[in-house]
Amino acid sequence: MTASDWQERIITVFGGGGFIGLYVCEALFKTGVRVRVAQRTPRNAFFLQPLAAVGQLDLVRTDLTRPDSLAAAVEGAWGVINLVGAFDGKLGAVHADAPGRIAELAAENGAASLVHVSAIGVSSDSASFYSRTKAEGEGNVRSAFPAATIIRPSVVFGQEDQFTNRFAGMSRLPVVPVLGGSTRFQPIFVRDLGAAIAKAAQEPGRFAGQTFELGGPDVLTMHELNRVIAQAAGRNPGLVDLPNFVGDAMSRLGFLPGAPITRDQWIMLQKDNVATGPGLDAFGIQPTPLAAVAPEWLDRFNEGGRFANRRAQAKAG
Repeated sequence: MTASDWQERIITVFGGGGFIGLYVCEALFKTGVRVRVAQRTPRNAFFLQPLAAVGQLDLVRTDLTRPDSLAAAVEGAWGVINLVGAFDGKLGAVHADAPGRIAELAAENGAASLVHVSAIGVSSDSASFYSRTKAEGEGNVRSAFPAATIIRPSVVFGQEDQFTNRFAGMSRLPVVPVLGGSTRFQPIFVRDLGAAIAKAAQEPGRFAGQTFELGGPDVLTMHELNRVIAQAAGRNPGLVDLPNFVGDAMSRLGFLPGAPITRDQWIMLQKDNVATGPGLDAFGIQPTPLAAVAPEWLDRFNEGGRFANRRAQAKAG
């Protein structure tokens, strides 16, 4: 396929201005494809402009609850990617209804590919409303667009995440309480995930109709994750695993502002979040370990300042 062929193709990315969207769009830009970012507030995606060539990026205002808005975003697209998700609010509309409608529109418009991003462990039988709506969304997508590629990542980490940065901030405390300390995760680097999503959208011949669970190279318990993140931040707090009854009690107050964990999050924390199947190998991507890259953005939590770890390494050398 020539460069001019890609330049004639449009890939619509719902939620392209979000955390994962940045890296999906970055990967797409590198191939020369035109990218249409669809989201409620387009100005929140202005930061993508320096990454794109002239005329390569289009920003459109989209309301997931308005079918006409979705139709305008999908019209003329060669491929469609749906990254939108939420942890509160109208989960049924965001996770189930909108993905189904996007898939219907992609099929009606003759899109060559559709990639829908879900999550590991979703189930229609789950006690978690988040999990049930995610599972419903997968079913709606598959019914409307059987050739869709569904990607289920484990917990995603990267410079802009709300995961490693939050735990690194907590590592400043002398003792850090850990909820669900024995639950296992397989954290995946956001740049690896973005590259896989972009590849799935551009190569439907290889990935259409399949579901992939994606994780990084390491399987870590929540306790071990906290330790790795603290070390990346140059910290060494004491880690104390809280009993399950404490986490359960805290989650029942999760509806309050500032609560550390919601009821849905606690329910999902009771099950391991580990990928099965071929994973990133299917995309030809070498997974990046958390410990290898996290110090790049967690240095600022170090007591000696952002470059304390590097100064220590220089002295040791």
